[in-house]
Amino acid sequence: MSNKIQVSLPEEELDWIQLRQDLGPVAEVETTKEKLQRKIKENPLVPLGCLATTAALTAGLYNFRTGNRKMSQLMMRSRIAAQGFTVMALVVGVVMTYTDKK
Repeated sequence: MSNKIQVSLPEEELDWIQLRQDLGPVAEVETTKEKLQRKIKENPLVPLGCLATTAALTAGLYNFRTGNRKMSQLMMRSRIAAQGFTVMALVVGVVMTYTDKK
């Protein structure tokens, strides 16, 4: 007597298996670290904008806590400018990527 268990797979899962077999060897999947490095290389202004935003926010909060209101206001305005720079860098990067693909 055999104690084999028969498993039935849903039809959708079998379709995916067949699709993978039909496609053959697919390009390697990049890791999160590799993807981050590629994105930074493609558009280096975005990480710079993020760092500038973080630095301005940190300096603004520090000055706010120590009571230096004038410098705190200046840093908060700098943060807004850095955020604007980051958004513009994102938009330019997307436009450049889109035009490269055409």
